[in-house]
Amino acid sequence: MNKIRCMIVDDEPLALDVLETFIQRLDNLELVCRCNNAVEAYTCLQNERIDLAFLDIQMPKLTGIDFLKSLANPPKVIFTTAYRDYAVEGFELNVVDYLLKPIAFERFLKAVSKVTVPDPQPIAAALAPHVAPVAPAGAFLDYKEAFIYLKADKKMVKVMLADILYIESLKDYIRVKTETKEIISYQKISFLEEKLPPEKFLRIHRSFIVALDKIQAFSASTVDIGKTEIPIGRFYKNEVLQVLNQNNLLES
Repeated sequence: MNKIRCMIVDDEPLALDVLETFIQRLDNLELVCRCNNAVEAYTCLQNERIDLAFLDIQMPKLTGIDFLKSLANPPKVIFTTAYRDYAVEGFELNVVDYLLKPIAFERFLKAVSKVTVPDPQPIAAALAPHVAPVAPAGAFLDYKEAFIYLKADKKMVKVMLADILYIESLKDYIRVKTETKEIISYQKISFLEEKLPPEKFLRIHRSFIVALDKIQAFSASTVDIGKTEIPIGRFYKNEVLQVLNQNNLLES
């Protein structure tokens, strides 16, 4: 059975506890994230596949409605609120249901029953604008059209894939280097690696992904991109050299 992966977003601890208890009663639900605000919810969506969000409307700084409107590919949403006034706007946003607090378990059960069990899917399908999903190879008429959005300095920064020189891991962050700018975003390098077209990008080290067409020179231990010399990791060496030599037209 495919469990429905859930996220709760609410600034009230009691509301979080109630919904967590309800979720735990149902075998087909799995609680993935408890979030106190929209910023934490963005982080959850960035790192996890979420099928269903229980989203409070009245929250400080960013309301649940504004948060939902900001998502490029939102999960299914059940609004939870103490106010009836938002019902019409909620349904205009195509939410699954609208639960008024205090929420009875029977009403919770009725709302959840409207959500179908999802098929397994890549995590990118549930991404919020921290990283917009990268279309598979061939989806773009021209590779130069492909891009992602990365969250940096409280903004969503558009990055064309063709402009990327390399990506460097900084523990829980990444540095994306292009010819004209450098973007640092809260993101795991392994997460982004799965979304990039493998014929264009190559992981050469635990801390580096490089754009194949930007490599100007390489040796058994490094690749050169512009003025930057990037190490080839010991565990990546054989695969990296094989790929680089395959791309050499002079190799027989």
